[in-house]
Amino acid sequence: MTHWLHQCWSFYARLTVRFPVVRSIVPFIPVVAFWAIVAQSGVFPPAFLPGPLDVLKSFGTLMYKGILPDYMLDSMVRLLVGTGTGIALGVPLGVLVGLSERARKLLWPLLLFFQAIGDIAWLPILLIWFGFSLTTMTVVIVYTVLFPIVLNTALGVRSVPVVLSRAARSLGASPTGVIWHVVLPGALPNIMTGLRNGLGFGWRALIATEIIVGTSGIGFMMFDARRAGSVVEILLGMVVLGLLWYIVDSWVLAPIERATGQRWGLVSSQQ
Repeated sequence: MTHWLHQCWSFYARLTVRFPVVRSIVPFIPVVAFWAIVAQSGVFPPAFLPGPLDVLKSFGTLMYKGILPDYMLDSMVRLLVGTGTGIALGVPLGVLVGLSERARKLLWPLLLFFQAIGDIAWLPILLIWFGFSLTTMTVVIVYTVLFPIVLNTALGVRSVPVVLSRAARSLGASPTGVIWHVVLPGALPNIMTGLRNGLGFGWRALIATEIIVGTSGIGFMMFDARRAGSVVEILLGMVVLGLLWYIVDSWVLAPIERATGQRWGLVSSQQ
């Protein structure tokens, strides 16, 4: 038995070296198998718990009709717009808080206060101000993404050794040059961590907002399916949400974060 397990593990190791994507797929196999077994067991009616094949058929149908691609594109565009705005506001504010002791004393209590107010808590007043519009969704995403970026940027700026800034100034660098060539590169690993966390929070906030105020998007599709009693489309929306975020986080954000850390000497390339 032990020898058989060792052979299976060796085969898996060789397979993942040759095809790295296998490493991402294997953990989902027992989950999907358990789901299929429960769905086929008859414990729940098919209308309450469709199986993986039913969800796959629904995926093919909605892709063929063009509904799912449009909804996915709408959600991703909203996330990118909100995240881009959050970065444009959050990084300069984080640099200011990290560099200036006065700014930190003034703004830090405000940042902690507003961070504690959940993004969804703003929806009632945003609906009064902007209605069921793209502006409402964008403000919620920006609000959610902003705080992780600001706080991590400030932490990264304050972690840059003062001696490096002094050395740059002694060599004739202007204050702007010190920020651009010393402070920002040194804080970049923390900025990437804040961006990764902020995107995760922003993704969940986007879906919640689409469920409440959206007229398109993955969240809207799930809520619309609830009104129609289509559990299979709700499960499809959940699967799509998980896969989209897994791809973005594991194949885009995580490699960039690792490369950033390696570039600026926070981790070794052998890790």
